[in-house]
Amino acid sequence: MTQRRFLPARIAAVLAATAIALTGCGAAEPGGGPAASVDIDPDAPVVAFYGDSYTRGTGASSTEKRWSSIISADRGWTEVNPSTDGLGFVNNREYQSVDELDAVIDADPDIVIVTMGLNDNFSMPDRADDIEAAIESDFTRLSTDLPDARIVVVEPFWYTDDRPDSVEQIIDWVEAGAERIGADYLPDASHWIEGHPEWMASDGLHPNDDGYAAIAERMDSALASIGL
Repeated sequence: MTQRRFLPARIAAVLAATAIALTGCGAAEPGGGPAASVDIDPDAPVVAFYGDSYTRGTGASSTEKRWSSIISADRGWTEVNPSTDGLGFVNNREYQSVDELDAVIDADPDIVIVTMGLNDNFSMPDRADDIEAAIESDFTRLSTDLPDARIVVVEPFWYTDDRPDSVEQIIDWVEAGAERIGADYLPDASHWIEGHPEWMASDGLHPNDDGYAAIAERMDSALASIGL
């Protein structure tokens, strides 16, 4: 008899709500109903994504078109993706109904992929000290609470060809934070959609399906370079 590994009901509800918000159909009952019955292949690596709208897939036509779901399907991973629009290491943390970092940790993943930092640029330079401290706090918690997980930190994404000074500053803090906890670090992601306005959705802020496909291709290559 095949064993089944279940996600915690609270995490399953978050994932179902994310899918519904992107596809615009149906409604999930938090903590119950279909959301609570989400189950996963016990032999598949569980990969949790800690990110913002660029990892949630905002701008994509469906969850299957976002880069995280593309690479998870290609690699046979079970994707746990509670990523939230507008979230940063400090930005909008107080408005979360379910703490995203808690959701990532509660999923007890084999791999964590961190893609956070874009939105914190909008709080620079006023909250520079808070952002640097939050990066250290979040990374320390991931390392402490998930000692057996492989943590992969991706250079924060960016969405325009113009780059304020804060972009490089936050990148430096994120890279230093990854080094402190011994995480893998993937550079250059802030440039992955640079120079391609045709890869942007109609809102001008997020990738479209082609943009997410391009990110998936670059991410797949970067992950392969570190043996994943």
